[in-house]
Amino acid sequence: MEKEKNKKKTNRLPIAIGLGVVFALIYFYVVLPPINLYSAEFYVSLTIVVAVTSLLVVLLHTRTFKNFLQTGKVFIGILVLAWGIFICMNIISLPIFHAKAYSNLLGIEDGVFKEDVTQVDFNRIPVVDRDTAAKLGSRKMGEMGELVSQYNIDSSYSQVTVDGKPVRNTPLVYSDLIKWFQNKKSGIPYYISVDMTEQDVKMVKLEKSIKYSFSDKFGRNIHRLIRFKYPTAIIDEINFEVDDNGKPYWVASTVKPTIGLAGGFDSNSVIVVDASTGEANRYDVGNVPEWVDRVYSANIVMKQLKWNGGLKRGFINQYIGQKGVNQPTDGYNYLSIDNDIYMYTGITSVLQDESNIGFALINLRTKEAKFYPVSSADEKSAMESAEGAVQEKGYKATFPILINLYNRPTYFLSLKDNAGLIKTYAFIDAQNYQTVATGATVEQALNAYDSTSISKETPTEELDEKTITISEIIPVTIDGNTNYFIRNKGDDVVYVAPISASNKLPFMKEGDVIKIKGEDLGKQFNIANIEE
Repeated sequence: MEKEKNKKKTNRLPIAIGLGVVFALIYFYVVLPPINLYSAEFYVSLTIVVAVTSLLVVLLHTRTFKNFLQTGKVFIGILVLAWGIFICMNIISLPIFHAKAYSNLLGIEDGVFKEDVTQVDFNRIPVVDRDTAAKLGSRKMGEMGELVSQYNIDSSYSQVTVDGKPVRNTPLVYSDLIKWFQNKKSGIPYYISVDMTEQDVKMVKLEKSIKYSFSDKFGRNIHRLIRFKYPTAIIDEINFEVDDNGKPYWVASTVKPTIGLAGGFDSNSVIVVDASTGEANRYDVGNVPEWVDRVYSANIVMKQLKWNGGLKRGFINQYIGQKGVNQPTDGYNYLSIDNDIYMYTGITSVLQDESNIGFALINLRTKEAKFYPVSSADEKSAMESAEGAVQEKGYKATFPILINLYNRPTYFLSLKDNAGLIKTYAFIDAQNYQTVATGATVEQALNAYDSTSISKETPTEELDEKTITISEIIPVTIDGNTNYFIRNKGDDVVYVAPISASNKLPFMKEGDVIKIKGEDLGKQFNIANIEE
């Protein structure tokens, strides 16, 4: 009788294990961890699954304290072995053992700012940040009465480059589960596109609706679709992008360890998913479609910048001596150059003073990185300088972007009121952050900046020479400084001369022919002196 009773208890072990397997499948379906020995998320998931399975075995199979201990030893042994392997892999891969390899993950070269970064095109300068884009998008959505009750707006607003212009795109999302059931057959018919230069917002109607997204459920959830098709992939981030024809896609960057056994994670591929059909294709980082803007995430790039600046002369030097050690500043922003997105951040010393030793620009599609050794104020100082220029209004500065203005690195930013609305714009000379000019429009801010920047000294050997015929000359006084704006017959260039360029400026008139020296900036020529 006792043997039959024990036999019944023993037969419950397969049931307990079976329930554990069912729990593991449900857990995988809901949490979607990568099945990858290099992922910490995998080991956390394994711990949870093993813990639940052991509890089921104890409840359904083990009755005596002795058997309980024996069962516990087995499951604890499994977890200790798994975590032991993971910890050992990470210890072996620490920067202390591979400093040079970590520093070389990002191959950064010195660049020449005025050669690598074209002078800013004010028809393409971004004046809208993510928060402002979200406000503009919400306002536009409010105009679409038939959509508001069924959809919300995804908060991502990923920045991409379309025809050389910076744009923030984001799809609509289902308001809730009921709205998904009501609309899942037709899908999501629109995405929002915010032109970051014109502040123009469009609700873009799609030829084929989005049927795979983060707000979709079950097998149509984009994260679940990618995980089921690529169960071992370690996903870094998933971005919404559109191709050159406006077709929507989800672009997922995947990473893998490149140093030691489990260190130096770097992007190795992108998974491109058609948001309408769910068709997925995986591309190596060197073979992605040209329209894809984001292959490397900003987080990956920032980590590698830190390793490059801190470890290039060895692990010990990072903490003792600190010769040549630098680091990126706390923030970053994005620039559209040609048809790519670049991440910009300042590079400062480890002493964390209020200055940068240069700037870094990293192409987020190719990871091509360049460092520009230009001593300048850091971004925080530039923001404080801009806020100080309008301190009576209490506006707050956005994180600046770096532009090439007249072949000089220049910060450009917006200033917002307490409601988060843009009220004014500012240009700040990156090398002299006390040179700041603001205006209610970009044009007004630029004109104010021109009046402060034209007196900058340029080495005599670098001055350009020209002979011009005056067609118009207008004196302008700003902040007590008189400058003369001159038009030349035969071109549209604006010639700007401070009164110090010649004491005859007040007497010059239309038709006078003058020989000038100065800095040719393309659409503007800053006159340094006029031959008597």
